[in-house]
Amino acid sequence: MTKIRTRIAPSPTGFLHLGTARTALYSWAFARHHGGEFVLRIEDTDVARSTGESVQQILDAMHWLGLDYDEGPVFQMHRLARYHDVAERLIAAGAAYRCWCTPQELDAMREVQRARGEKTRYDGRWRPAPGKVLPAPPAGVQPVVRFANPPGGEVRWNDLVKGPIAISNEEIDDLIILRPAPPGSEGDAAAFGVPTYNFAVVVDDMDMRITHVYRGDEHINNTPWQINLWRAIAASGGGGGAELPQYGHCPIILGEDGLKLSKRRGAVSVMAYQEAGYLPEAMLNYLARLGWSHGDDELFSREQMVQWFDGSHLARSPAQWDPAKLAWVNAHYLKQADDARLATLLAAEFARRGVPGTGDAALLARAAALFKDRCSTVVEIADWVAMLFVAVQPSAEDVAAHVTEAVRPGLRMLREKLASLSGWDKAAIAQAMKETLAAHRLKMPQLAPAVRVLVCGRAQTPSIDAVLALFPRDTVLRRLAAA
Repeated sequence: MTKIRTRIAPSPTGFLHLGTARTALYSWAFARHHGGEFVLRIEDTDVARSTGESVQQILDAMHWLGLDYDEGPVFQMHRLARYHDVAERLIAAGAAYRCWCTPQELDAMREVQRARGEKTRYDGRWRPAPGKVLPAPPAGVQPVVRFANPPGGEVRWNDLVKGPIAISNEEIDDLIILRPAPPGSEGDAAAFGVPTYNFAVVVDDMDMRITHVYRGDEHINNTPWQINLWRAIAASGGGGGAELPQYGHCPIILGEDGLKLSKRRGAVSVMAYQEAGYLPEAMLNYLARLGWSHGDDELFSREQMVQWFDGSHLARSPAQWDPAKLAWVNAHYLKQADDARLATLLAAEFARRGVPGTGDAALLARAAALFKDRCSTVVEIADWVAMLFVAVQPSAEDVAAHVTEAVRPGLRMLREKLASLSGWDKAAIAQAMKETLAAHRLKMPQLAPAVRVLVCGRAQTPSIDAVLALFPRDTVLRRLAAA
């Protein structure tokens, strides 16, 4: 039986965006479900826009999501000689040809076609044909290599997501597969030129023995070219006997505005969600459900997804990005998270904020345990826990509403009792508050909000004795002195 091999092939012209992360997850889970292999390929032939920073962000995002790969990262710009060799094979077999059209000629060609009301396409003027006499190549013009797409018939495939699809060859023209490198290029780029996306992806999938391709449905119109190229390369002897992959095109993800979520329309990167305090297991769970389901299961582990993801039950219609749903999923995993792990994440968040004195991991773990049940992200927990380390500024409204003349004597007594405690823990603090309430005939709904406002800067917190126990005693006494 052929080993299942899938891949994800992002372009390093920006961050790894959410749609690519979802198809990476599906490709990874499918390979893991079948005991296969998952490949990371970096499609970096857009020389002008590709950056090392983008490559690193892709690697960081894959690592954060836990999408481990068995091969890669493979960089296309390291494989230029291979693409050149395949292009030469296609030319020799009559399946590709050199074209000397200038950009100005192509523009003029399209203008004439538009004026006639025709679909704009390359007119084949440099495509060899029996009895056709081609002009002499113009001086000073570097040619591109075009694929001689079959002139008739249609391309059919059974899409893993959408079912049977057929596209007529008359709808597609002779695409460029290899073009000269940009001015100033050196090494293999200058020697061999740079492949276009549709050509490089076919050669790569052939060489890497990719069996299944999951990708966004914006690639449906590329698939006929790629299938025709595959067959032509195989016929030329350049494919090494690799079999055509099965293709699955996943519907787009819609943003809150109902339009396509994409990095060109301001979609944030995967790593932005890490910085916003989301957990990778929550992001994977949420992304998986944006186009795939297992019965009515909304929450599931990575291991469960691998067990269930056999390539079926993929949706054919677009999914809607729902920040509130993601927050709900993240809150679930936050409650389950180990407190020591959350302490590490909190320390990193405070380091980003430049908050000093946050190195006590045990304290951060205790604080995480207390606040995580009311938060949706690590950032929200940090917003709570920051009061332990930085001065608070209660609002004038809260002070006026809660730190009243009726409560001030009790606050002063409580401060004295807290100062004289032999130990500093929740039980001792609770006893001091109980004695204060009895002595001043106050109720907890009077005293506790006043303490919260002065010490925590807000009128609502978890159990006040548990919260105060997190603070250094000196901090509590200093803040209560403001009463």
